[in-house]
Parts: sequence; structure tokens; C-alpha cells
Amino acid sequence: MNRMVNALMKQYLALRMRRIERYMQRPEERQARWLVKLLDRARNTEFGRRYRFAEIRTAEEFARRVPVHDYDCIKNDIARMMRGERHVLWPGEVNWYAKSSGTTSDKSKFIPVPYANMFACHVAGSWDALALLYHNKPDMEIFRRKNLLLTGSYQRFPDFSRTRIGDVSAVLTYNMPSIGRAFYTPDRETILLGNFEEKIQRLADKLSQQDDVVMFGGVPTWIIVLFRLILEKTGKSNMLEVWPHLQAYMHGGVGFGPYRQTFRELIPSDKFAYQEIYNASEGFFGAQCDLAVNDMLLLADNGVFFEFIPSEEWGKEHPRTVTMADVEIGKNYAVLISSNNGLWRYQPGDTLIFTRKYPHCFQISGRTKQFINAFGEEVMVGDTDKALAEVCLQTNAVVAEYTAAPVYFAGDHGKGGHEWIVEFEKEPADLLHFNRLLDESLQRINSDYEAKRYKSMALDQLQIRPVPRGTFMRWMKARGKFGNQSKVPRLANHRQFVEELIRFASE
Repeated sequence: MNRMVNALMKQYLALRMRRIERYMQRPEERQARWLVKLLDRARNTEFGRRYRFAEIRTAEEFARRVPVHDYDCIKNDIARMMRGERHVLWPGEVNWYAKSSGTTSDKSKFIPVPYANMFACHVAGSWDALALLYHNKPDMEIFRRKNLLLTGSYQRFPDFSRTRIGDVSAVLTYNMPSIGRAFYTPDRETILLGNFEEKIQRLADKLSQQDDVVMFGGVPTWIIVLFRLILEKTGKSNMLEVWPHLQAYMHGGVGFGPYRQTFRELIPSDKFAYQEIYNASEGFFGAQCDLAVNDMLLLADNGVFFEFIPSEEWGKEHPRTVTMADVEIGKNYAVLISSNNGLWRYQPGDTLIFTRKYPHCFQISGRTKQFINAFGEEVMVGDTDKALAEVCLQTNAVVAEYTAAPVYFAGDHGKGGHEWIVEFEKEPADLLHFNRLLDESLQRINSDYEAKRYKSMALDQLQIRPVPRGTFMRWMKARGKFGNQSKVPRLANHRQFVEELIRFASE
């Protein structure tokens, strides 16, 4: 029976793939259509009336009329929506909100998830990702066996009982149709537990008894924690001995480079597929369309109108933006979205580089607030992830976690530098050699860093400070960031994270 279901779903996904192939070649048409549709839908909201959406019909007029927004600009509107006010940023009453730590002045941000966004963006993006995965691997058996999604949790909002807030994964899991739940494991009660430590233990107990898991998803850090618990309970040496039918991992949220070697050891198979996705609290924006190429397709037909801010415009009050038609390959852009969740010309904080056009594919280069540019070096997370992955491969080392920050006027000569806090899974034989190779690799990848490092005239060689196993996890837990959606900040233009980790490592 399940074999027949999987065959039928393959046919559906093949039809969906045809639609994807059409917008791969003509994304501008779908984008123009979505802009008009979104404006029409929200024209009678407070926001729509404020900026006269009814009069806007082109991207140029939209950019002239509506300013760029970040979370601080709209958090008061969202707070009103969470208390039941209707027609503020999106029509009607919105009862679900995705909680994200983000990089705003607030500890958390709450992103509206109206049903239009839930199904026409997040769920639609999931289907598109599956269509691309089956297109690459026709032998996939997602609808024949079981799948694991390591989610967060949700809770009711105390100030308004109809409002619920939680990690976007939990929001989607709670609202998953019954037919979809038949292909996921374990039960919904377990996967939505609020206590993450209890959840991990329960998951390990239940999943240790199963042998039919075919695919899984979740942030790499916590997937590794779960897998190690399962291996400990079963006495197996790798996950293929526990789940012999494993075929794929959908991952996103953080750069995968530092974790790749660990996953190769946990799942020692050349046939196992890794598919990167770009699924944020604000929407499902991208998915890897060719598993042999390290980039993702921008999903241009899923309820989002995209604009992009070139790097030279970052920080300006009224930045110049471009649409998909005018992006340039190899240039850094900050993402700007207008979406069926009521976010208008909103900056989520992610930055990307387009690797090709038609299809429009990209790589995440970092966050607008996660970078090091203390001395004009403009180092982004994509640079450091890539450099670290290269050097780990050369030295047979494995890094569990890292973060880096500037060192101001260090050394006898008053030069600047970078300090990296690194937790090794497997330490290199020669740390000084590893340190030098990492600095050289980062110079090859980032020409601005290379220029500042020239003959050590402006910057000294970066310095690695290794910390004991478990330091990052203890630090994250102390910060209240212990859970599936919590991610280690990789780079900062300040030293707060580095100093805190140094303090934790010494305890």
C-alpha cells in the first residue's frame, strides 16, 4: 500500500516540478503577479491604507511609496495583532506567530503566520523542496516510510488566549494535515514537548526502537545531539545501523560546512543526500535544486515578492534596491521581502550572493548583523564557514562549534586581529598549523581580509582559542537559547560573545 502511495506522490511532485521549471526561466512574471496580488489582498488593512496600496501597480512605485522596515519599525503593530486586533498588517485576525531570536534589539521577535502564509509559503515551499529532491533522487521513499522533523514547541499567549506563539517548525507541525502526520515520527505530543531536554530523551527512547526512518530535518547541532543519544542507547556505531533505509537530510538555518564531516561519520554512505533549504520564520524562500551544486533556487512563486539591497546601500535610511531581473552574480545583497504574512519591504537580516541566473540560484553569505568589519575586512559568515570546512578537510579535524570577533589594537605593534573561539569534535594534530592554514584560507576566500593581512601591516594573523567539549552548549543554555531553533552566533563586530565563552570555558 505504502509503495503505491509513494508512486502516486512521485507523479504529483513531477507535475509540481514542471511548474518550478517554468518559473526558473521566467521568475519576473510570477514576481510581478505576486506583488499585485499581495497589494490587492492587503489594500484595506491599516498598513495598506497608510501607503495607498490600491494605487500601486509596479515594483518601482512600491519602492518609492513604501520605506524599508525592520522588526523595530513594526513590533508595536505586531503586538496589537497578538492581542486580537484585526486588519493591521494583514487582513483579519492572525492567531499564529513564529518566535525567532533574530538580531534585533529585543530578545525575541514574533513573526505573523496567517493561514495564507502557512500554506501558500511555508507548506508550498516544503512541497517544492520535495519536488526538487525527488527530481534529483527518483528512488526517494518519503511517502513509503517515516520522516523525522526535530521541531521546537509552542504556547498560548497569556494576554490573548486565541494567539499561539512558537518556533515556526512547531507552528507547521501543529497545523499539519492528518494525512501528512501518517508519514512522520514520533507522535505529535512528543515532538511538540516544551522542555527540550525531556524531548530529546523521549525522542531518543522512541526512535531507538524504529528502523524505518528515511529522511530527517532540523538544525545540525541538535540532530547530532539526538543521534549520539540514539547510538548510545542502541550500542550501534552509526545511524545506518539503526535506520538502514535512510536516504536524505533537509538542513538549513546555519552553514553546513563545519558539520559535514561529523555527519559523514554518523551516516557513512555516498548515496545519502543532503539538501539545503532556506526556511526562515519569515517564510520558505529557497531549496537546493541540484544536489551536486552548492547553491539554492530562489522560490519565486510562493507568496513572496523579493527585493535586494546591494552591499554599498546597507545602513542607508532609503537604500536603493533591485528586483530579481537586475541582480548581479557574485555580489552581496541583503534580502528584502513583502509577503502574505503582512511584512512589507521587510529586512529579515539575511545576506546572499547569486551564483547564477535563469534559474536564479544563490548561497547564503551571512547576516547583516553577523559579520566582522572592524578594520574594513568585511568578513561574512559564508567566508568563515567555507574557510573552516577547507582546513578541516586538509587536517582531518572536526569542529563542533565556533564564533569569532575582532581584537582591537592587539600585540606590541597596536594592530588589529580576529579571535576565534573553537570547540573541536576532533582536534588537529598541530593547532598552530591549523591556525595558519585557516588564516591563509580566509585570505584566499575574502580579498578584503587578504588586503588587510598583507605583510601583517593592518591585521595580525587570526588566533584560535580552543575550548573544552560542551562549552557552547552550556553557554547557549545559560543564554536561554537551548532548543532546536537556537543557533550559535558565528560572527560579531563586538566581543560580548567571545568574552562570555572565555568565561564559561574557564569555569
